[in-house]
Amino acid sequence: MTVLTIPVKPGDAGARLDRWFKRHYPTLTQGALQKMLRSGQIRVDGKRAEAATRVNEGQEIRVPPMPSAPPPIAVREPDEKDAAELAAMVLYRDDHVIVLDKPHGLAVQGGPGIVRHLDGMLDALRFGEEDRPRLVHRLDRDTSGVLILGRTPAATAALAAAFRTRDAKKTYWAVVVGEPEPAGGRVDMPLARVPGPRGERTGFAPEGQRAITDYDTLERVNRRAALMEMRPLTGRTHQLRVHAAEALRCPILGDGKYGGERAHMDGLAKELHLHARALAIPHPAGGMLEAAAPISPHMLETFKYFGFNNPKPARARWLRG
Repeated sequence: MTVLTIPVKPGDAGARLDRWFKRHYPTLTQGALQKMLRSGQIRVDGKRAEAATRVNEGQEIRVPPMPSAPPPIAVREPDEKDAAELAAMVLYRDDHVIVLDKPHGLAVQGGPGIVRHLDGMLDALRFGEEDRPRLVHRLDRDTSGVLILGRTPAATAALAAAFRTRDAKKTYWAVVVGEPEPAGGRVDMPLARVPGPRGERTGFAPEGQRAITDYDTLERVNRRAALMEMRPLTGRTHQLRVHAAEALRCPILGDGKYGGERAHMDGLAKELHLHARALAIPHPAGGMLEAAAPISPHMLETFKYFGFNNPKPARARWLRG
């Protein structure tokens, strides 16, 4: 058990420090990582660092002796059925990127009790290339819609940088209970992990990280429900769900975690009605990439129930400029 000094490779450039450790030391728990960061055992170029510190190519990471690894988490390797399902999710691909239509209920990454997740099946999306595609951003397990992958280290780094600098424009659709007042505007509410009756969750905290969401009401039904377009300018955990429930007092339909019983309506699906509808992002090879995903089946049924207009067809295109 010795201290290591590991240089950051090109494929890891731009990654958060905690995700660098997750990638290279998958058995290291978040709690153990935080403890080593607080005590200064982990350093970047000789300086103390935080979990959110971004690492750059050539920087040196001090890695202390790792604690004993817990039992490995079971991961289900993709089979032919998984490979076919993943291929059917592809909205667009070229030599640099893959755009997926992630279904509701599919976890993006593993965790306690999660055996089947997208990150564990990305080998099925190589399409003959040597590099395994990499996640660039994440969606909650219960959120459907547009998810983009980088096919090369350079493309992944460029896409990740676009998300950090807000050059990626994200558009979500949400069916909410009630009618937002005002019908459009901006929510600027800081968020942090706060204690709750069932453990920690995201909530309003004056000392938290700034979280900004622009929104518009697209359609409404007699103050019972509304279809909202939400455009997050920051990427906090559960940002849209908390902003809807706490700031606008209109919880997203099916979001019992933040809306309680009020988030459910008789005769309608209990699944979360939040959909990553569209994404516009600079393409790693120049120009812009635009993609839109069809809404999930349970949301489509709710659209029909309330008489909301059918959305435009899904699309994905590279505008080379």
